[in-house]
Amino acid sequence: MAILTEEQARALMTKALSYSKAEQCEVNLSGGDSSNIRYARNSVSTSGGISRNSLVVSSAFGKKLGTATINEFDDASLEKAVRRSEELAQLAPENPEFMPFLGPQNYGASTPTFVQSTADITPKQRADMVQQSLQVAKDSNLTAAGFLESSAGFSAIMNSKGLFAYNTATDINFSVTMRTADGKGSGYATKAFNDVGKMDTLAFSKVAAKKASGSVNTKALEPGKYTVILEPAAGIVLLEQLYGSLDARSADEGRSFLSKPGGKTRLGEKLVDERVNIYSDPANPELPTSRWNGDGRVQEKVSWIEKGVVKNLSYSRYWAEKKGVKAIPGPDGIIMEGGTQSLEDLIKGTEKGILVTRLWYIRPVDPQTLLYTGLTRDGTFYIENGQIKFPVKNFRFNESPVIMLNNLEALGKTERTVSGESGQNALIPPMKIRDFTFSSLSDAV
Repeated sequence: MAILTEEQARALMTKALSYSKAEQCEVNLSGGDSSNIRYARNSVSTSGGISRNSLVVSSAFGKKLGTATINEFDDASLEKAVRRSEELAQLAPENPEFMPFLGPQNYGASTPTFVQSTADITPKQRADMVQQSLQVAKDSNLTAAGFLESSAGFSAIMNSKGLFAYNTATDINFSVTMRTADGKGSGYATKAFNDVGKMDTLAFSKVAAKKASGSVNTKALEPGKYTVILEPAAGIVLLEQLYGSLDARSADEGRSFLSKPGGKTRLGEKLVDERVNIYSDPANPELPTSRWNGDGRVQEKVSWIEKGVVKNLSYSRYWAEKKGVKAIPGPDGIIMEGGTQSLEDLIKGTEKGILVTRLWYIRPVDPQTLLYTGLTRDGTFYIENGQIKFPVKNFRFNESPVIMLNNLEALGKTERTVSGESGQNALIPPMKIRDFTFSSLSDAV
């Protein structure tokens, strides 16, 4: 079944709603196909495909809500799911924060989240893309492990108040780790796009191979504060801790780095360097996202941090009503504006510093200051007089993205990258940061 057209989805959801006896009823429908190839030790280990679909019925009586989920869509199964959701709603306690379902919304033009060529990828195309990566590893006398997955799917929402929304999306995701034969050198690359035409597994594998070959025979540097250049794959895992925490309620209730005494917040205040501009835009051609979020609200272009100032916070519908403001959903895709320099330009302009390919194992230390710890990996290099001089032993770091963005020296060109922690995509520039805190050495490669 997999991908339903808008007309098919509308007909199925209309049928489900026709069985409802609740005061309010909402149906969420989604499905899709994904196929993947996994490889390790320079050979394919598994390949497979997944076809999924599900329908979630939410029934409400007053402030009591019940939900039921099915993946069989015949009339009897649809009615059974609706009845079950109603039974659960009657048994549920009242939710004091329950919000009535939304009525019709104006979502505007659809965004380019679906690319037909990505949906049409054949098993041979995926195999050829992986073969290019494996060939790079073999030619460089390296051992590769990687994963390539393509997917195409749809999602839709409809309720008894007249709301309806539908969206389709495609994705191709690739990651590879290259290791030297002695296990002392490691390199990494990861990318994801809606359009398979942008996925160059050969080029990305060559980047990982170069880092692996170049990261053997590391030298240990003393922990301390260093000027660093964070590649996008490294920077995103800290930045997402910042933009993922721009929540109004936690700030209002004193639980956030944005909280101030007396129930006040830092909304409208300068938080970071004035060169920092962070926004979300569902229509961005390099990072298109759905026009609607999970509860049916419209996703619009929103400026979150502008010239270093916190411009907006996200609000649940309940908290927005309580505060008398617009209910802005959280961002579905983040864009951070960059500069005009390439990564190579940032390196050339650095007298002394450290190039960081990737940060991982990110864990909170102090939520009130957004202080996090983690480790470098897969290629960490010392820069001197604008050139990479030698690989260095990995570090543990202790750093806050707020402090980091106040120590900003330069921004490179923005590019699409993937978080190795959350799996989320964003458009992030490489960043040159002064006084980045490395607290100890790590024996990991």
